[in-house]
Amino acid sequence: MTRTKTLRLLLAGACAAGIHSVHAFDWAPDGVSVQGGAGGKGTAMAGLGVVWDWDFQRMRRKAELTAHTEFMVNHWRGKAASGSGSDGLTQLVLLPSLRMRLDRGASRWFIELGIGASWMDEHFETPRKRFSTRWNFYDMMGLGYSFGAEHEHELNLRWVHVSNAGLKHPNPGQDFLQLRYVARF
Repeated sequence: MTRTKTLRLLLAGACAAGIHSVHAFDWAPDGVSVQGGAGGKGTAMAGLGVVWDWDFQRMRRKAELTAHTEFMVNHWRGKAASGSGSDGLTQLVLLPSLRMRLDRGASRWFIELGIGASWMDEHFETPRKRFSTRWNFYDMMGLGYSFGAEHEHELNLRWVHVSNAGLKHPNPGQDFLQLRYVARF
C-alpha cells in the first residue's frame, strides 16, 4: 500500500471515529450567564454566555471536582487611543473550567479555575496600552455561591486576565474584576 493510501485510510478512520463523538455531544446548554466587570484605567466589560457541563466528576476525600465549558460574547469599553472619548470592541471566549466544591460536593460555595482562548474583533488599544494580537488567552480564577432548591442559581466573583502570554509583543494584558450570574436549567 502506498503512503498516500495509508494516510487517506488513517484520515477516514479518524473521521469515522470522530463522527460518533460529535454525534454523542449534547449541544443543548446547561445554563446561561450574564457578567460585568471593571478593569484598570477606566476599562469595563459586560457580556452574555452559555454553559455546558462535562460528564466529569471526581470525588476526593473532602471535595468534589467537576468541569464545564463556557462560550461568552463580551463587549469591552475603554478610553479611545486618541485620548478623547471611548472606544469598544467585541470579544468571543471559549473557556473550559474546573470547579471544586468542599464537603464532598455538598457545600454551596465553590472555587473555579479556567484557561481558555479569546478573539477580539479589533486590537484593544487605549492611550496607555495596545494589544499586539486579537487572539489571546483568557485566564480566570473565581469564588462562587450556588443557591436555589437545586443549586440552579450561581453568583461568582472572578478575576480575569486577558493576554497573549508573551507570544507577541507588546503584551500589556488586561485584568478585570468580574461579577457573574448563572441560571442553570
